Amino acid sequence: FDQVSFAYTGTGREVLQDVSFKIVEGGMTAIVGPSGSGKSTLAKLLVSFWEADRGRILLGGVDVRKLPLSQVMQSVAYVSQDNFLFNVSLRENIRLGRPDATDREVEEAAEAAACGFIKALPGGYDTPAGDAGARLSGGERQRIAIARVFLKNPPILILDEATSALDNESERLVQQSLEKLAHGRTTFTIAHRLTTIRNASVIWVLTENGIQEQGSHQELMQKGGLYAQLYAMYTENVSVA
Repeated sequence: FDQVSFAYTGTGREVLQDVSFKIVEGGMTAIVGPSGSGKSTLAKLLVSFWEADRGRILLGGVDVRKLPLSQVMQSVAYVSQDNFLFNVSLRENIRLGRPDATDREVEEAAEAAACGFIKALPGGYDTPAGDAGARLSGGERQRIAIARVFLKNPPILILDEATSALDNESERLVQQSLEKLAHGRTTFTIAHRLTTIRNASVIWVLTENGIQEQGSHQELMQKGGLYAQLYAMYTENVSVA
């Protein structure tokens, strides 16, 4: 990200202003910050949902605006807290990750994403997901979305608060799948639950005034700045709950 600024149409206010940082190739880069600081906007700009008003987003050294959208979409997978499922079979929902995949490849991707619950369903992989995945729990929908990404096998993974809406048990299962999925990939993660990014290669702290801090978890905790405050508040809230 090179001096990136962005405002939503009609708001007149820039959500991001001159934001610059580099995502670590082959490692995990994490973005944290207060609500409304623009974290999810960064992720959606990277996957070309929107286009920056000013500045550049470089993918492999090339401005994403100069790349075919199909190339960007092949290189990047996006997992959010609310992934849409179609009212077709679970097999076909997973196959969206790579439409030419065989049944065996679909099932291998599902196993990698801890989708063992599929085999327990009366229709197995032929079970319809229901409208927007209504027949599945939140954690099950997330694991179907993760199975799609295993099948797609992209070099870049974007995780946009992917476990924030889940209960503790579902979060544990989904987090295990995500850790397996992220292994060996360039991963950009937006964290709501800060304990999930302690091992990130670098953590960037974003505020409405731009990037305020950067470093590893240990470095930022020793610094005692905004990240340390956010982490302390999060862990205090978890212990109280």
